[in-house]
Amino acid sequence: MDRRIKFRHLDAFSAIARAGSFKTAATELHLTQPAISKTLKELEGILGVSLMQRSRAGVTLTPEGEVFLQFAEQSTAALRHGLQSLRATDAAAGKLRLGALPSVASALLPRAALAFGDRNPDTMVEIYEGTHHDLTRRLRSGGLDLVVGRLGKPDTMVGLSFQQLYTEEVVVVARPDSPALSITDPADLAQVRVLYPPQDSAIRPLVARLLIAKGVPLFRNRIETASSAFGRTVTLQEAGTVWITSHGVVAEDIAQGRLKPLALDMGPTRGAVGIMSRAEEVPAVATRAFTNLLSQICA
Repeated sequence: MDRRIKFRHLDAFSAIARAGSFKTAATELHLTQPAISKTLKELEGILGVSLMQRSRAGVTLTPEGEVFLQFAEQSTAALRHGLQSLRATDAAAGKLRLGALPSVASALLPRAALAFGDRNPDTMVEIYEGTHHDLTRRLRSGGLDLVVGRLGKPDTMVGLSFQQLYTEEVVVVARPDSPALSITDPADLAQVRVLYPPQDSAIRPLVARLLIAKGVPLFRNRIETASSAFGRTVTLQEAGTVWITSHGVVAEDIAQGRLKPLALDMGPTRGAVGIMSRAEEVPAVATRAFTNLLSQICA
């Protein structure tokens, strides 16, 4: 590594990329605009490539900038994490920022978070729900300490490690009086409204692969959503609606009889659910404690 590259270079580059503007990034870092522009030029000179393109519309990353941003954010996040760990007066105190996909936010996480709070009263837990793409991006940039959810496609897991907790299937559910419960062939789902996983969800490739294998085209009568609240409300209100989602999202609804799974073979959608963290980073005490707690609960 070129020793001329300093933390200020990486921090400035990441800030400009996030803001899409030299002015906004300079304000965020308490610098002048000429100073942050000079810092970026220094970094580009050291690397020998152009990282950003400037225009009246703002700043965009070059292909080289896209690649370098990922590693710059990982490096600065790891350094900040290390400094925070050194400054902590109590190893168990601080903040734990968790990202959760809907399947664990409604099933596994409540039990784990409450148990963790009882054992670690000095650590504040923040929980963020979102799509696989959004949460893993925040994790890589240092905005989250852990993400719990389904293992994503290889290109979404770059720079991250994965510890499997369990496996689960995707289910297609409807309310108990829905005529859709008689459907046994995925092709017949075209006769009802389908709530379908969106493009950046972890389960969409699995559902798409199942439908392709059955020769079923993508449903035209679909609404794409990653919102468990929206999916649950619409499915319970409309007898002619089915919801394709991870089993964990609706496990309680099925157990209470509010929703029922259709008799479809969803075995090919079975996938791993686990803990995602930044690769090659030494986790803080609270992060390790929560990871161990999740493993104990799932065991």
